[in-house]
Order: sequence, then structure tokens, then C-alpha cells
Amino acid sequence: MPQNTFVHLEHDGKLLLVDSDGNGPQIPIKGRINTKGELGWLFRFPTISELEKIGIEWTKKGKYVLEIGESSIIVIKGHPEIAWPKNWAWKDDVISDSCIHPAVRESVYRSIHRLVSKVVIQNQEKKVLLAKVKRGHFTGCWTLPGGYLDHDELPRIGAARETMEELGIKVEITNDNTSIVSQNIFSEEGISFVSFTYLVNVNSNDLKFDLKSDEIEEIIWLERNEAIKAASSWFDIQAIQELTK
Repeated sequence: MPQNTFVHLEHDGKLLLVDSDGNGPQIPIKGRINTKGELGWLFRFPTISELEKIGIEWTKKGKYVLEIGESSIIVIKGHPEIAWPKNWAWKDDVISDSCIHPAVRESVYRSIHRLVSKVVIQNQEKKVLLAKVKRGHFTGCWTLPGGYLDHDELPRIGAARETMEELGIKVEITNDNTSIVSQNIFSEEGISFVSFTYLVNVNSNDLKFDLKSDEIEEIIWLERNEAIKAASSWFDIQAIQELTK
């Protein structure tokens, strides 16, 4: 097993850290600055062979690749088959300890879900509204209105805000609106996206659009099946399929 392959074991907010010799568990200290040693770090994730020596059984959940400096590090995500590890490190504590290997801190950052909120706007003819975007992940492609949630923002509020910002129209979204929650990881970087998408029925004759010029190129109303074919995002396709049955 290459030395640049490590195992990210996590259980209810706790991580297993070891020192350079594979001894653990080790505990981070928030705010610590490492001023000694050539490694530049003190604690890291264990390797597979080190876990075998420690005697921990675990189940693989996934794998991702970290590009840190000139190094390419493989991290295997796993769940330990043990009771809650009280003496392991809290994952939130590793962020502010510079003695923790950057692959650990980057892995904790990667483990945070990216939250997106979107809207399936359907008119009186059962057509779905799509927008062609000028920037972001889907530049030049057709997508549903929506985007990233702000911190401490309800998904339905964020969906309505994004629709107003992008299209200049006000939509009302309540807890009574039909919705779908989806999750997926799309790349070897291991970043997880979670999308909240709401169905909003409108009379398109009553709408007056004011497209955000630097973000939205144009909009189009499409029949359900055509909208599914045109949409580029996996989340959008899933939402249109589920919410407009």
C-alpha cells in the first residue's frame, strides 16, 4: 500500500488521528502553531496497515483524492465498527491546529455538505422553466433557477431568494410546497452536494422577468420530457422527474 494512502475513519463527529509512527489516538489542540520538527505536522490519518496493528475493524464508504502542493494523496473514507470512540479527536477541533496534517484538515472541509436550493417552476400549460447560465458549474447549460444557500438560511427561503436574484420574479414557497431532497458526489474530490428543490405552480401570463444580466443568458418554457432532456444537472433532472409526475 503506497505511503500516500490514508484512512479517514469517522464516527459521530470523532476522527482517529495517529502520530508519524502510527501511534494513536491523538488529540488536536485548537489554536496551536507548530514551531518544531521538520515534518511541519505532528498528527495524521492512519494507514491501512496501522489500523490492522491497532485492531480496528472498519467498513469502506468511499475514496477521494487530495491535491496538496505537489503531492497527490488518496484518502479512503470509512466507518469504524466500534462503539462511539470517546477518546478520539473531535473533527471540528482539527481545523485550527496547524500541527494536524493538511490532508486531515482538507478532509474535514470536504466532509461538509454543499447545500443548494432550487425551484421547478411549472406554468398553467404544465411547462417547466429553465434558464441558461453564464457562469458557475453549468456555464452555457440549461438549469433550474436556484443556487447555494447562505449560512443559516432555510432552503425554501434560499430558493425564493435565488429566483428573485436570477429571474427578477417573486415566488412564494411554504412548507406545503411539494419538494425533493437529493444528495450526490460527482467527482473524485469527494465533495457531497445536497439539493432541496421545490415545485411552484404559476400562471406565466402574470410573470414579468428581469434576468440578472451577468448570470442568466436566456430562459425557456419546455414540456416536461423536453425539460428533462435539456437539463444538465443531475439534481435538476431528478427534481423534474419526481415533482412533475
